Amino acid sequence: MATNTMTYTVRYELDETGWWVAKVKEVRGCHTQGRTIDQARRRIREALSLFVDNADKAHLVDDIRLPYTAKHLVNQVYLVRERAEEATAELYESTTAATKILTKDLGLSVRDTGELLGLSYQRIHQLSSRRSKKNQTK
Repeated sequence: MATNTMTYTVRYELDETGWWVAKVKEVRGCHTQGRTIDQARRRIREALSLFVDNADKAHLVDDIRLPYTAKHLVNQVYLVRERAEEATAELYESTTAATKILTKDLGLSVRDTGELLGLSYQRIHQLSSRRSKKNQTK
């Protein structure tokens, strides 16, 4: 059974007093404000409920208006965070593979493996244990 969830775009802009003004683009007259973006988000859903049925189920898409420089820097933060998450995943895979080679194949202790990889022996033990549990489930 398909659900008819409506999607609305909500524009958020800072006014001259520092409050966030939220307006639903598709619903004329539907607006509110809040001291924070989160407060404005909650209030715009309440305001929307005065205009449409099932506002609590509506999908709201944020359109947060910022000056160019601020918006550019916010976008840059998201890009850098994404690259960091990818690098973290790659680091985990490399560390796990190195731990396996050093402890299982070469027979090094978890302490020596930790010393070589710049990690605590407890972390090496965790990585070794996770690898063993994965192999047992296959």
